[in-house]
Amino acid sequence: MDITLREFTAEDIPRLIDWVNTGGPDFFVRWAGTAFEYPLTEAQLEAHLAEAEGPEATRRVFAAVDDATGEVVGHAELSRLDRKNRSATISRLLVGDPSARGRGVGRQIVSAVLDVAFGEMSLHRVDLYVLEFHVAALSMYKALGFKTEGHLVEARRAGDKYWNAYYMAMLREEWLERDSA
Repeated sequence: MDITLREFTAEDIPRLIDWVNTGGPDFFVRWAGTAFEYPLTEAQLEAHLAEAEGPEATRRVFAAVDDATGEVVGHAELSRLDRKNRSATISRLLVGDPSARGRGVGRQIVSAVLDVAFGEMSLHRVDLYVLEFHVAALSMYKALGFKTEGHLVEARRAGDKYWNAYYMAMLREEWLERDSA
C-alpha cells in the first residue's frame, strides 16, 4: 500500500471520530494525549482545526490516503509549529483502518510527514512522544532515524493508570543523510 498525505478537512471528521471513540478511553488517550476530552466530538475537532488555518497556523493536520483505492486509512499532525525555531511535533498518528494495520502504513505516514516538515516547510527539528509500551512504534521511529532524548515517567494518565513515554527527535540534517543513504 502506498500512502499520500492530504490536508484533513471537515469531511474527514466523522471517520476520525468513529476511529478514536470506538477504541475506548485507553485507546483515546494513546491517540489524543491531553488535547481532547473523551469522547471526541465534532465541536472539539472543529476548534482544533481552526488552529491549522492561516499563515500563523500552529498545526497542520493530515489525512493519509491509500493511493490505490483513494480511501483514507490514517491520520497524523504536525503540531506545536514554531516558525521562529523551525520546529514541530508529530502527534496524533493513527492507522485507523484496521485492514491497514501491521502493513507498514504508519511508517509511510511518518515518512510523508517528515517529507512535508523537512522538505516543504524546511523545518530544522521534528520531535514526538511515544508511550513506552508501544514497542512497535518505538522500533519504527528508531528505524526512521529518530533519537531518544528523554524518558518521561508516568507522563500520561488514562483512568487510574499512568504511562511512561519517550521523547524522540530528528534534525533536518539527519533526515537528509537518511534520504541520501
